[in-house]
This record gives sequence, C-alpha cells and structure tokens, in this order.
Amino acid sequence: MNKNLWLLAGAQGLFLTNNVVFIAINGLVGLSLAPLGWMATLPVMGYVVGGALSTGLVARSQRRWGRQVSFQLGLLVAFLSALMCAAALYVGNFWLLVLATVVAGYYSANGQLYRFAAGELAAASFREKAVSLVLAGGLIGAIVGPNLANHTRDWLGKPFLGAYLALAVVALVSMAVMAGIHFPKDPPKKPGATSGRPLREIMRQPVFIVATLGAALGYGVMNLLMAATPLAMQVCGMPFSDAALVLEWHVIGMFAPGFFTGHLIKRFGVLPVMGVGVGLNLACIAIALSGQNLHQFLVALFLLGVGWNFLFTGSTTLAMEAYRPEEKDKAQAAINFFVFATMAITSFASGALVTTRGWEWLNMGSLAPVVLLGLSLLWLAAKRRAHAREAV
Repeated sequence: MNKNLWLLAGAQGLFLTNNVVFIAINGLVGLSLAPLGWMATLPVMGYVVGGALSTGLVARSQRRWGRQVSFQLGLLVAFLSALMCAAALYVGNFWLLVLATVVAGYYSANGQLYRFAAGELAAASFREKAVSLVLAGGLIGAIVGPNLANHTRDWLGKPFLGAYLALAVVALVSMAVMAGIHFPKDPPKKPGATSGRPLREIMRQPVFIVATLGAALGYGVMNLLMAATPLAMQVCGMPFSDAALVLEWHVIGMFAPGFFTGHLIKRFGVLPVMGVGVGLNLACIAIALSGQNLHQFLVALFLLGVGWNFLFTGSTTLAMEAYRPEEKDKAQAAINFFVFATMAITSFASGALVTTRGWEWLNMGSLAPVVLLGLSLLWLAAKRRAHAREAV
C-alpha cells in the first residue's frame, strides 16, 4: 500500500458515506413526500438510474481528462446534488428530490471506478490485494454514514435536512483527499493505434459474462434487501436508531473483509471465493425469513454485506482478465452500466414489494438471482477445467 492507495481508500470511504446516508434516509424522506406509498423508494431508484445514465459520460470524461479531473468533476456533482436534495426536502417537493438523486448518480458512476483505479495504482502482483484494501476503505462509510444520518436527523427543524447538508461537506472533504492522489498517465497513443477489440467481442467472453453477473446480481440482491430494510423495520415499529445500527453492521460486513479478501483470492482462487459469497447470500435469506426481530435483521444484513464483498471483489478481479489496458474505459463502463441497471430495477422492486407484499416475499424473490449467479460460477469453472484438460 502506497500513499496513493491509502488516499484512494479514504475517498472510497467518503463515497460510501454518501451512499449509506442516501440508502438510510432517501426511502424514508421519499415516504414522507411521495403521493403514494409505493413510490417511497423512487429517490433510491433515481440514484442508481442516474448512475446507469452517466456511465457513458463518465467513460468519455475519463478518456478525455484522465482519472483525476473526472473524479473531481464527480465530487463537484456530489456537492451540488446534496444541496438540491436539501432544497427539495425544505420545500417538500418529491419530484425535485427524485431529480436531485438522478443527478447524484453521476457521482456514483465515478465512485464505482475507484476500485478499478486501485488496480492501476499497484504493481501487478499486488492488484487483487489493492482492490480489496481500497474497498475496505468503505469501513469509513460503515461507521460515519449511519451515525451521520442518525445524529443529524433532527437538525434544522425538518427530519434529515441536516443529513443532506452534511453530505455536501463530505463531498468537499473528499475533493481535498482526491487532490492528493497522483494517478499514472495513460501512455500516449501511437499513430494508427486502435482502441482494442470491439466491445461486443469483449462482452462475449465467458469471463466477462460471469464477472458482470457477479457484480450486477451481487449488487442487485444486496440493494434489494438493504434499501427495504429501513422501511421494513419502520413497519415493525422499530425506531430509526435501530435501522441505523443494522445498516452500520451491514456496511461493516461489506467492507471489513476487504483486509483479507484479496489474500483469499490469491490463495484459493477467485471462483471459490465468489462461491462462498453466494452461500452467504443464501444464509442471509434464510435468517431473514426466520423472523423479524432486531437480531435477525442485524445478522441477516451483516451476512449480506460479507457475501457482497466476496462477490464484488471477486468480480472486479475477474473482470481485469477480460480486457486489455487500451480497452479499460469501455469495458469498465459496460460492467458499471449493468450494475446500475440491475440496481435501478431492484431499487424500485424493493419499495414496491416491501410495501405491498411484505418482507418475506421480498426475500423469497431474491432467491432467483442468487441461484442464477451460483450456476454461472459453476459454468465458468467447468469451462476452465475443460480448457485446462485441452491444454494438457
């Protein structure tokens, strides 16, 4: 770990602070402003829809101006969109809140590239560990995010108005952190050099397909259950402080394993580690279906977080096998587009299912993508074994 990686881990933590606060409060603020109850998680959905719509813009800004300028532009959008959210809440305008979260999605699309940038800031032999340890910086968000939402809840007379203003300050701090990172410049293109293979050819590779499924479905299931948790706990009569505690331990589960996930991938291989992530998702669903007490919410969401870490770190590592350096911008943008698109669907489904069908149906519905992901891992493992036999 060098200075640049430590600072990037800090930026990752501040990025997750923004995400956790948005997850913790956007559904509740949406519920208080929405014309109909099932619209409550539309502000959560707006954040990921904005991310999906921004992936192409972010890829172009990365190619044109490089990592540093593009990341700072994302943080400027984070600052402005937090102020827009605060204004929407202050005037009680639900659709302005949704618009503000869509705009904030540009920051999210930038932040999703921090993990790929980590691999570029480290030697090739340290790449898996660099990705894992930078993701571990999300522990800052795990601790700061829920507590920031909880302690600023009643500031300024309107619930959560202070939280949105605090996020504007977080964005300014992150800009200062990002300014200290030196990103390597891309080598100048030689005359007549191409940008690599067509995206369609890259996407047809089994390794790309499974890496994308791991990132998209792993994030989608996590988002489906996490976004609904504050609403489900409120329906059960639990105070917001309990929901903040559950989210805190969930995000700790997401990022604390980052200190050793890279070591596990190095030792056991990426597919076995991702397989354990699938198993942890199944354990989460089983516990969530067993009851609706505080300890069941807490343990289920903690396991969900650890499962996400194994799947997402593994998928990021696996994806790096699918593209060449000159292909990174379009390949990474494609992966992130599928992640955001899946999250958009699950964000909407989360609020609709938990408010109409309940917590149990929500969890049973999440079984299908988890099983599909497990089957995709078995498929890639079988193809690799067959390829190894042919090589012999």
